[in-house]
Amino acid sequence: MSVFDGFKFRRVYSPIHQLDPRVKFFYVLVMFVIAIMFNQLLPLILLFFIQLPFVFVAGVQREWVRSLRGALFFAIMIFLFNFVFQYFWTEYPLPPSPSLLEYSIAMTLRFIVLIESFSMFFLTTSPDHLGLALEQSHVPYEFCFAFTTAVRFVPVLAEEAQTIMDAQKARGLELERGNFIKKVRNYIPILIPLIVSAIRRSLELAEAMESRAWGATEKRTNLYVLEMERGDYILILISVLILIFAVYVWVFHREQIPLLTSFLAPLELTVTKIS
Repeated sequence: MSVFDGFKFRRVYSPIHQLDPRVKFFYVLVMFVIAIMFNQLLPLILLFFIQLPFVFVAGVQREWVRSLRGALFFAIMIFLFNFVFQYFWTEYPLPPSPSLLEYSIAMTLRFIVLIESFSMFFLTTSPDHLGLALEQSHVPYEFCFAFTTAVRFVPVLAEEAQTIMDAQKARGLELERGNFIKKVRNYIPILIPLIVSAIRRSLELAEAMESRAWGATEKRTNLYVLEMERGDYILILISVLILIFAVYVWVFHREQIPLLTSFLAPLELTVTKIS
């Protein structure tokens, strides 16, 4: 469940934590759009390293690495899916080409870049501030409440699932034993108590909302109001400049972006001549 730990807000004082959630979400959207625009490995590597200074300034390196480690299984699946299907679709029965390998790595890195940016957003954004930002963006309060509640409960359910797994292992349940079908069946004793617990928790939340007359007042007021400061405007400027540069490269120089495997060809030729 380490992937969910990587999305759990950690209250730390840092310049990134003090930024407006709307600005950070705009930055994440820019990273998302750029990652979708390019399918070459070189710009995706650049996009991955661009975000590292934000992670170190926020001081959430350990949680960020944990989120990437948790997404490792899905990254491997994405790589295998792209490599196998693209091979049988475009190159079979010839041997796999280096460009196919680079394309599969690029698609995997695109997924990692998305995990990286969204992990940094949720690690540095309080659910309270996130709900407040949605309200101030004129999103209906019912949707704000549902979204922030989901964000709050995902790490809670992950911790509860881990507790249930530890309890079942202590009783002799071997989750990793057997073939694929057997492993899926091994998780049934985990899912049933987890679903029951989630339903019970939702009923408790509904009772608490009714006891506090949720929805009785149409015009809600908040104790805090989000106001953008100089750091927010700097991040907006950086995001816009990155987006403009990416769109410019995508429109005018997309075909000129070299493959990393093209740099290996002269090296192979040199080695052949020497041998």
